[in-house]
Amino acid sequence: MGSLPTEQSVLLHAVSVLRGGHVVAFPTETVYGLGADATNAEAVHRIFAAKGRPSTNPLIVHVSDSHIAKRYAKHWPPAAEALARRFWPGPLTLVVPKGDAIVPEVTAGRETVGIRAPDHPVALELLRAFDGPVAAPSANRSNRVSPTTAGHVRRDLGDRVDLILDGGPCRVGIESTVLDLTGLRPVILRPGAVTREQIEAVVGPVEVFQGHMHASDAAHSPGQQVIHYSPRTAAYRFPTGDAALVRRWMDQHADERAIVLLPGSRELSDVDDVASPRVQTVEMPADAEGYARELYAALHEADDSGVSAIFVQMPPDAPQWAAVRDRLMRATRPIDG
Repeated sequence: MGSLPTEQSVLLHAVSVLRGGHVVAFPTETVYGLGADATNAEAVHRIFAAKGRPSTNPLIVHVSDSHIAKRYAKHWPPAAEALARRFWPGPLTLVVPKGDAIVPEVTAGRETVGIRAPDHPVALELLRAFDGPVAAPSANRSNRVSPTTAGHVRRDLGDRVDLILDGGPCRVGIESTVLDLTGLRPVILRPGAVTREQIEAVVGPVEVFQGHMHASDAAHSPGQQVIHYSPRTAAYRFPTGDAALVRRWMDQHADERAIVLLPGSRELSDVDDVASPRVQTVEMPADAEGYARELYAALHEADDSGVSAIFVQMPPDAPQWAAVRDRLMRATRPIDG
């Protein structure tokens, strides 16, 4: 990503806002984050209040590099050092034992904390100038579609944010991979752009968390609830070859309009089977990386279009699509469910 230097006056103001215990929305390569000082409990409470986020859902701490990360981890295992060297700055969050300076509100009371260094010049400028840990979930209302532009943040949070730094559209488009390093074997708690295969090439075999956490329980990581990343509009999913389910829904809702997100590969797309004057089809990229980059923007646009339903044809059940499928499974429900 090219350099996007922040005006010095804006950067200094953002640092002042953070040090004053308030919140700043800023871009990362994944999604926009809503940041506050991770050592200040009152500031962290402002994140939860702005998002309407349950206190059982922990926050990821953002730092400029591994040297800062080590200040705020009680233990920094060799695997963390190796992974940080390989993937930081980048979309990989490492869960390690929490240092005392990180307030428990960040971690849902757990003794572990997720830390990452984002790969975005504006974020890194901010973090270097702040010289400390910034807790930052996605800058949107809780459980809603994550923001990948500053405009998404403004529309969703409005004046709940003290300052928004605009760094353009996010390059990756979905949240980071979260890897727990506190057990006997590393566990992927949330899939993302850094894949299982890439991680295993550095640290050996890893496990993958299956299922979801109940909203009343303290989660190990963000993104573990069964409903997450969801638009306001009713959103449904269907597998390749089952477009008849969309036609049936449209027949049962004769006055309604809908949008259908379809994969760009003609071999996989059911575009002909859902064609209707009341159905708008949106062709998504055929590759997993491109699909991820455009997914949340497409859901935001569909959500703002005034349709009654959003339908998503699920992409292939293949390793490279794991992160996209995870987000879609949490953002939608089966048509006949």
